[in-house]
Amino acid sequence: MSMLTKKEITLIKKSWTLVEKIDPIIIGDIFYSKLFFTNPELRKMFPPDMEGQYKKLVDMLDTIVARLEKLDELKGDIVAMARRHEGYGVKPEHYNLVGKALLYTLQKGLGKVWTDEIRSAWINCYSILSGTMITVAKK
Repeated sequence: MSMLTKKEITLIKKSWTLVEKIDPIIIGDIFYSKLFFTNPELRKMFPPDMEGQYKKLVDMLDTIVARLEKLDELKGDIVAMARRHEGYGVKPEHYNLVGKALLYTLQKGLGKVWTDEIRSAWINCYSILSGTMITVAKK
């Protein structure tokens, strides 16, 4: 797995501390509303009641952000998550859609704090993680 620069890690961690103060229900609602609005066919992959899913999303992001300096340590978790997602019918092309919804959510959550530099750091982070998951899915 490639690594993030120290500056990218700092930007992601600082921006996440602001976003994680928002109620997970709100974060999840923004994320999944965006995802399903732009890709309605994905809605059927998720449970009717999304509240538990909102919490899982925020918990997963918490775990990833906390371990950014040691992404390699997360590789086992990421591989397991990729296998689970594959079981739900997730295809490699879906990762790009999820990435767009994530950036949208972060941008909404950060408001005026959102910058191109923060956007770029999150894109790199998501590219590393989703790239690993896609590689697993293709095996």
